[in-house]
Amino acid sequence: MSNTDYPLELPENDRPMVRFMNVSKSYGRLNVISHLDFDVAEGEMVTIIGPSGSGKTTVLRALMTLETINGGVIYVDGKPLTHMPRDGILVPADERYQRKIRSSIGMCFQHFNLFPHMTAIQNCMEGPVQVLGLSRKEALERSEELLKMVGMIDKRDQHPSRLSGGQQQRVAIARALAMRPKVMLFDEVTSALDPEVIGEVTHVIRKLVAEHNLT
Repeated sequence: MSNTDYPLELPENDRPMVRFMNVSKSYGRLNVISHLDFDVAEGEMVTIIGPSGSGKTTVLRALMTLETINGGVIYVDGKPLTHMPRDGILVPADERYQRKIRSSIGMCFQHFNLFPHMTAIQNCMEGPVQVLGLSRKEALERSEELLKMVGMIDKRDQHPSRLSGGQQQRVAIARALAMRPKVMLFDEVTSALDPEVIGEVTHVIRKLVAEHNLT
C-alpha cells in the first residue's frame, strides 16, 4: 500500500482507540513486525503474549514513537500518529506533530525510569507542569490524588532509592496517569517484582484502568 491508500483520518463509525494498519518494522534483515493489522477499542484491555524476541516490546515502542516503523500507519483516536496529512496524503510525521498526538499516550516501563533526584510527588508533578502547562498547585492536587489511589501518599517525599521495587512501580503508574492519557501502555510491569507484590500491583493497575476508562 502507498501513502495515498491510507485515510487522513479514520471515519467516526470505524474509529478504535488504537489501530495498526499494515504496520511493519525491521532491523536490517531482521523482520520483527510484518504487515500487522490490529485494533484496540476504547476501554478495552489487551495483553500481548509471546516468547522473548517476538516483538511485544517493539509494538509498544512503535506506539510510543520510540521506534520508527518501516511501513503502514498507526492511528490513535482516529488520527494518524506515525504520519501527518500534507497536500491530501499522509507523509512521515515530524517531531512536533508526533509530540502533540503522543500526549494522549502514557507508558509505564519495565524498569520504572523514575527520576532519581526527585521525590515521588515531584516525579508525578513534573510532566503535568512541564508538558501540560498545569500550575504547580493543580499538578500537586492531581499527583496527591493519584498517589493516594495507588497507596503511596505516605511515601510522597521519598526518593526512588528509598522505595522498594513494588513501591517504585506504583509511583511510576501514578506518574503516567498524571498526564491523563487516553491510552496506557505497560511493558512487563511485574517482571522485576517479588511474587507477593505482583498480585497487589496488578490489582492497582486494573482498578485505575477501570476508573479512568483507559484503553
